[in-house]
Amino acid sequence: MIGSQVRLTWYLEKREVDSITVPAAGSGQVNAEYAWGGATGRGVRVCVMDSGVEAGHPLVGAVVSSSGLDENLDVVEVPPEDVHGHGTACAGIVRRIAPECEIHSLRILDHRGITSGRALIAALRWAVTQGFDVINLSLSTSKEEFRGPLQEALDLAYFNRVLVVASAHNMRIESFPWRFSSSISVGSHRESDPETFLYNPEPPVEFFAPGQAVTVAAPGGGTTRNTGNSFATPHITGRCALILSKHPELTPFQVKNVLYLTAANVVTGR
Repeated sequence: MIGSQVRLTWYLEKREVDSITVPAAGSGQVNAEYAWGGATGRGVRVCVMDSGVEAGHPLVGAVVSSSGLDENLDVVEVPPEDVHGHGTACAGIVRRIAPECEIHSLRILDHRGITSGRALIAALRWAVTQGFDVINLSLSTSKEEFRGPLQEALDLAYFNRVLVVASAHNMRIESFPWRFSSSISVGSHRESDPETFLYNPEPPVEFFAPGQAVTVAAPGGGTTRNTGNSFATPHITGRCALILSKHPELTPFQVKNVLYLTAANVVTGR
């Protein structure tokens, strides 16, 4: 006791150890076959938090739900449309990698591709309460005033087993929430193989995925080619959806480790 307050202690009694035994991965070796072999994304709910997603686009398909923020920052149902094009581009990449995942759209960008820090925080908090498995966040803010609230939102996601895959800023500047270790942060590489992703041993960016001249879905059913970390991020989101489709019991910490062990530049003896 400290005064009249009870001090919480984080330790295990001997009898409690067996209750948290963690099963080893298959043969004890984590590789691509173990991680996502045969997986399609089925059963995984992916939230694309962006400018909306065009339902029925040939590269996107069905959008299970479409929401957005009203002027009071309350989440309301909106038509499954894209007011800018950015969200549909990201959703199409997720769909290509994890064809049977559920795509849910949460519109927070306007027709200029702009939002506010307050809207970003409100949307993240709401998305976590909905229990999405993965949130694709191909945007960030550089305003320091939002650092604390965004970190709280990311921690809330992490401890509720919600993966937030966040795009690093295209410029070498401080921005959030990708800088937080509770997210999976992504930059782009110039490798030609669209399936290749790399681990970065020199953080803060953790992974690199294809993001240079990527063919993406465009509003109206078409395609275009875009460059940026925004389009690298859904490659990792899709990969996370595959991993969780095959291993729904994994925590965000474990998924990040699986990504690390299966990155093309990580040598594990497999």
